Formats: sequence, C-alpha cells, structure tokens
Amino acid sequence: MTVAPTQGHGHPVRTPAPAPAPAGSPVADAYARLTEVYGGLRVTELAPHEPSPRGVGWVGADELAAGSEALETFLAWDEAQILRDYGRPGRPDVVAGFGLHRYAWMACLLITIPWFLDRRVPLLPPEDVSFDRAHGRMAVRVRSFACLPDDPAAALPGARVVPDEDALRAEVRAAVALHLEPVMEGFGPRTRRGRRALWGMVTDDVVESLWYAANLLGEAEEQRAMRELDALFPGSTAPYTGGAGFRTLEAPDGRQLPTRDRASCCFFYTIRPDDTCVTCPRTCDEDRVARLTADA
Repeated sequence: MTVAPTQGHGHPVRTPAPAPAPAGSPVADAYARLTEVYGGLRVTELAPHEPSPRGVGWVGADELAAGSEALETFLAWDEAQILRDYGRPGRPDVVAGFGLHRYAWMACLLITIPWFLDRRVPLLPPEDVSFDRAHGRMAVRVRSFACLPDDPAAALPGARVVPDEDALRAEVRAAVALHLEPVMEGFGPRTRRGRRALWGMVTDDVVESLWYAANLLGEAEEQRAMRELDALFPGSTAPYTGGAGFRTLEAPDGRQLPTRDRASCCFFYTIRPDDTCVTCPRTCDEDRVARLTADA
C-alpha cells in the first residue's frame, strides 16, 4: 500500500473549514467525501469571478509552472524538511523531485476523486488551482468538466458530455496532463530528469494517490480503484509511462498482498541508502512481504 506524502511541519495544524461550494458544483460531493476520510487535504471551490488566494502560505500552480521565485520558496520548504527529519541535506535535484511529487500527489486527487466517485472529470488549468501546503489546503475554480450522457450533471453549465467510460478515461488523462505538464516544466530544470522520467513520476502519483484515498474509503473501494487504474493506464497511453503496475504477493499465512512497481524513483535512497519505498523496483518481494505484513 502506498502512503501519503508528508505535508505538515511535524506538529498539528488547525485547518479552517472549507467555504461552501458554488451552487450547482459538480464536484462538491466528491471533494467533501475525500475530506471525510483524508484529513491531509481540504479543497475549497472558488466562484467563477472569485480571486485565487495568494500570499500567507498560498502558491498558485501557475506560479510553480513559471519557475519563479515562488517555486524557490516552495522548494525551500522541502530542503528544510529533509535536513530536519533526516539530519542530512538533500541534493538539489532530489529536493526538486520531492517538491514536485508532493504537489502532484495532491493535485491528481482533484481530478481523479470526482472521476472515481461520480464519473465527473474537472478541467483545472494551473491558473485555477492554489495550494497551501502547511495546512493541506487547495483552492480550485472548476469552469468545465466532462461527464457521461446519463449523468444528471450533464445539464449543468460547463458540462461536456462524452460517449462512454473509455472516453471518460481519456478525459482523466488529458485533464491531468493539462494541469501538471506546465508545472512539470517549471520544476524540470531543477530535477535534472528527462521527460520520460518526469511523466513516470506523474503516472505514479495518479495511481498511488487514488489508491491511497480509495483504501481509506474501504476494502471494496480499494479493489475497485485498482481495477479502474489498470483500465486508466493499460500501458500504452503516452505521454504516461507504463501501466498501473498492480500485482499481488502471498503472505506467509496465505493472504494476498497488493503491491505495484513504480515507474519512477524518488531517489530517497540518496538520503537513506538502506531505505526504499515499498513500491520501489529496488525493493525485493521478500522485503515487501515483510513490510506489508508488519504494517497490517
């Protein structure tokens, strides 16, 4: 099982209650359900002409995409966190990779949770998303969304009806790329990774963030999410890298343990050489079984 990336400062923070969603919001129920099960993210929806929050801890996704001073400030948080928590500095490219992963993991849920729960796919260009990482908050402006023909929301303003589930999956992939490709470009020079490696990271963040959230919703929903993600990423959906990669391992007591192989590496081993993610290709199956059974 994957875990959520660390977002806070190592101590509890008070998260303000999210503002009411705009009337008729097609994604409000999905975001509320996410908030119920995952305390690490609160999503506030903005009205069409309501300004995006800036300053006092907020950063716009478009600012990260611009590779501006806001990005330097954002990455300074990761640099300080690595030094504080692990007692050694991270390489600049590793710091940048951590920062991109921690943003992308959250941002992917803005798109995949409404798709998974309600079959609605919001389009969120970078200028319509802001992030307050210290309090685990995102503010979004949903101007349009894709849905299926039998969805009651198909009559709402901004709805774009697609014919079937396969077309809706294509909308998910397109929506993630619309949001994250510019952000990836902003981080790219600092990560010192090629496009394939960066798209591998995005693929992993789409899969592992929804897998994590679905696990919080219950075992049946986790199993459904794995099936949905296998269909979303069958292995031939460029620019994404590889498939969802799920497989099972057998525990000593015969239980089936779900795992997957990541398409990318976060380079955490450069900070702790003997420690790897449980889904890292560097982690052998024997170690995975031991860690997964210990977690259980």
